[in-house]
Amino acid sequence: MLTRLKKWNTMRNQIQFVFLVVMVIVLFIVSILTYQQVSSLLKNNAEKQINQTAVEANGRLESLYKQISTASKLVMTNYNIQRVLTRAYEGQDITFGERQQLDGIVNTIQANTDGIFSFELYTNNMKRVIPLDDTSLVSRLEKEWIIEADKASGKLVWIGDDPRNSDNLLAVRRINLIGESYASGGYLVISVYRNYLQFSHQTDMANTNQYSILLDRNLQPILSNYGDSLDPIIQNDSETMIIDEQEYIVTKQTSNVTGWTLLILTPIKALTKGIGVIRTVMILAGFIGIIIFFIASLFLSTFITRPILKLTKTMQEATAGSFTMNPSVTTVNEINELNSTYNLLAQETNHLIKMVYEREITRNRSELKALQAQINPHFLFNTLDALKWKLDEKDEEDLAEFVVAMSNLFRYTITKQSEGDWVTIKEEIQHIENYMEIMKLRFGDQLDWKLYMSPESENVKIPKLLIQPLVENAVLHGAGNTMKPCTISVSIYHTLDKEFLRIHVEDDGPGIKPEKLESIRQAIESGEIISSKKGSGIAISNVNKRLELYFQERLKSRLTISSEVNVGTKASFVIPINGGGEDVEKNSDRG
Repeated sequence: MLTRLKKWNTMRNQIQFVFLVVMVIVLFIVSILTYQQVSSLLKNNAEKQINQTAVEANGRLESLYKQISTASKLVMTNYNIQRVLTRAYEGQDITFGERQQLDGIVNTIQANTDGIFSFELYTNNMKRVIPLDDTSLVSRLEKEWIIEADKASGKLVWIGDDPRNSDNLLAVRRINLIGESYASGGYLVISVYRNYLQFSHQTDMANTNQYSILLDRNLQPILSNYGDSLDPIIQNDSETMIIDEQEYIVTKQTSNVTGWTLLILTPIKALTKGIGVIRTVMILAGFIGIIIFFIASLFLSTFITRPILKLTKTMQEATAGSFTMNPSVTTVNEINELNSTYNLLAQETNHLIKMVYEREITRNRSELKALQAQINPHFLFNTLDALKWKLDEKDEEDLAEFVVAMSNLFRYTITKQSEGDWVTIKEEIQHIENYMEIMKLRFGDQLDWKLYMSPESENVKIPKLLIQPLVENAVLHGAGNTMKPCTISVSIYHTLDKEFLRIHVEDDGPGIKPEKLESIRQAIESGEIISSKKGSGIAISNVNKRLELYFQERLKSRLTISSEVNVGTKASFVIPINGGGEDVEKNSDRG
């Protein structure tokens, strides 16, 4: 029995069981939430009704607008008005009698048109014709509206509030003279009663707390039953907005005829009135469903993911060091198998890491000792070669000084070998000074050398014989290949990053030919020995290889060589000031 149960204790079966229970719960909740469709249907129908109301209101406004446009067009095209404005256009004066006659004509048209408070007629030079006073069009309207009327070429331009009468609205049209190729003969200003454009459903709005707002082309209010500032409503781009902590649906209709925009704001409560019970049931069912699904999901995720998270955390800790074993957990068969496999993998990996690490440490240590053993005889052979030159000269006094200097060089090599691989830059420079004394005995005044070093660099530790081989190379291939005086310069200074030190060796000898320089650079990259008539080419490759082994990823810049024929050769590298010393040697020994 227990064996059979254990067989069915799989992640797949557990997920299927829980999801089956959850699905039953969801179906039950969905059957209850179907009531939501009823409320949605009621709301959609109410929104359609509001949209229809907006369309009808917009149509009525367009009809009223057309009536005003038609009445104003009758005034503009009247024969007597055209005749008088044509005379004014030709520069003739308009008599008072003619103005009275035109006033009668305009009053007749106005009397037969609903909603128009007055017509004002002006000539093309802005003088008023009717009413019978001397007011100028410039003083009646702002100049921008006159420009707009000219651009409209006779079409009705809506202005908005009448600055002289808040109960009226203004519009303006340019009068085109038919007999003068439709030239501008004057302007007609129409004043309209504000309540003429009143909404037909204003009574219903008061009962439902509904707001209606009419805006002109410039989004300036024409009519509104909303008492506060309209800016938040005009700037709102969404279909809903909050007013006095109540949510409203915003219905917008813009007329292509008038350019006006009609906004109707309806409270959502008015649309969903009578479905409060449905909403309560919906919220309650949703709340219960969320709780049940949350409990089930929490149980499922905790039961399944806890051992996986624990195993994941153990794997992440492996990046900080060796792989740690993960304790056995009581869970489904698949995760138990995964845990056992990981533990076996961690055990084997730790064993392999230990073997590879120990072999790498041994290899690096052997390679460094081999390089050190390589540089010592190389230095010895070059120094003995200098001794041969001195023996040929047979100067016993100089020869004695030469032997003393050589003994100092060998003492540095032998004693420092027993003390460790790291020395201070000051000790390395003293060794270079002894070497240069020997070389000056050989080359005489033909050889000179200079040192540029900051005092704070003296105590920085570097691997022994790291600079001297570069100086030796400069002497042999610089001064040794020319009959002219040769100067060797050694510069040691901090880079812009104070944590690093640049070591620079330069000579003004004959330089290196481009093809030979390229072969030297390739040999440095590959670690090969560079062939040379005056040495085996060990020094450069040896220095670069030891830089990489001693400093590894801390090395800022490996050995670089540049040269120009008949100008000289430069060699340099950049190392960290805390890159080595006793601590490095101890760490290497512990590895």
